[in-house]
Amino acid sequence: MQKITPCLWFDTEGEDAARFYTSMFPNSKIRHVARYGSAGPRPEGTVMTVSFELDGQEFVALNGGPDFTFNEAISFQVDCKDQEEVDRFWSKLSEGGEEGPCGWLKDRFGVSWQIVPTVLPELLSDPDREKSQRVMQAMLNMKKIEIDGLERAAAQA
Repeated sequence: MQKITPCLWFDTEGEDAARFYTSMFPNSKIRHVARYGSAGPRPEGTVMTVSFELDGQEFVALNGGPDFTFNEAISFQVDCKDQEEVDRFWSKLSEGGEEGPCGWLKDRFGVSWQIVPTVLPELLSDPDREKSQRVMQAMLNMKKIEIDGLERAAAQA
């Protein structure tokens, strides 16, 4: 059992979000759906919380009402082994959402994600400072991260 479980506050879309997320990550599942009872504060029978796993990481979605919304101060980073994986997560998570700069996006529920190829932090931490800065500049001009563009920037003399 993990010690810390992220809890995502939704208005009413917690179950939809959990089903959407679990559909795209391997080793993912809905664990439990709890409903509000007669004590409220939401209508009896409506979804209160959804416990779910994304690639083995536990999460809770809470349908707590419209009082709070997501912002970029919290995001989930998805490490991708290759461009195909970057493209797949970018396409699915940004659908109905909003593409941002440098591999960031908001999904249709307003949750922020960073879709990051594993080669990016490697190139950014290269001991050749000029090389790492060329990679940084290339990334700053991208929305979805394109590995070919990063590698071209790294290879420039």
